[in-house]
Amino acid sequence: MIDLKLSTLITEQQIRDKVKELGAALSDKYKGEQVLALCVLNGSFIFYSDLIREIDGDVKCEFIGLSSYGPESKSSGDVKIALDVHKPNRDKHVLIVEDIIDTGLTMKFLQSMLKERGAKSITTCAFLHKPNAQKIDCDLDHIGFEIANDFVVGYGLDYQGYCRNLPYIAQVQNIN
Repeated sequence: MIDLKLSTLITEQQIRDKVKELGAALSDKYKGEQVLALCVLNGSFIFYSDLIREIDGDVKCEFIGLSSYGPESKSSGDVKIALDVHKPNRDKHVLIVEDIIDTGLTMKFLQSMLKERGAKSITTCAFLHKPNAQKIDCDLDHIGFEIANDFVVGYGLDYQGYCRNLPYIAQVQNIN
């Protein structure tokens, strides 16, 4: 593994408690409705799997690969589709599950795309939000944690493919 100096920002227990809270809120929102839960790969997969198990109701799962990051620790500002959804979202309640909102570019891009494709409703649920990094307004319905504009890893978030498996969120101390 690469040599990173990490400090714990959000503990495993804090994550578990927040995921249960978000799942309960989404269960109330979608009571009696079918929802298409859309996982934004790659960073959201752990949060997504924990979250959908906390939603009491009919949940269909779908995945999309979007990226605005290259090998750097900052967004490039250019959103690319690496993997598109397999099932159409027309006339469906869509829940976007995202790992982190920083610039807002990826979320805005995805919301616009789903609206154009005819989603009945679009709800967002992001694990982390960096309000001081946000450059573009986008609708944010459910946020797990607001954090400073620091580079973080763990719980699905990575640095060059490493650290996704950490069960907590850590701030990286030595990234340029």
